[in-house]
Amino acid sequence: MNLPDKIYESITLLSEEGNALYDESAFEGAISKWSQALNLLPTPQASWEASTWLSASIGDAFFQLGQYSKSLENLKDALNGPDGLDNSFIHYRIGQCQTLLGFDDEAITSLLKAYMLDGDAVFKTDPDGEVYLQKLKVQHLIDD
Repeated sequence: MNLPDKIYESITLLSEEGNALYDESAFEGAISKWSQALNLLPTPQASWEASTWLSASIGDAFFQLGQYSKSLENLKDALNGPDGLDNSFIHYRIGQCQTLLGFDDEAITSLLKAYMLDGDAVFKTDPDGEVYLQKLKVQHLIDD
């Protein structure tokens, strides 16, 4: 099922504006644009592909702001969207939030899911990725 053209165009424009703001490290502005786009989705929002990447983007921006609880909330919403459970980045970022919030057991599970989906690729794209890979190695869940 496709979004009506007018809604699709508005979501695309808001998403592009959000991406530009994110690229300028204007994370609050990006969150605002992406939230506006998310609110344009017909209910149930989680049934639309755009809900997955919009919620993940919002979660990522909150992560960049150090607001890990809000990040985690939005990233978990992203898991409920189409293909969210198969997205290694979402699981990785959730694992990072859980680690930073002190939820170590949950973090290991999320980080392992990210690794199982994409190997170490998502870890390698992050300057802190080795820290999170090490968490899995220490638990003997992956090889050194």
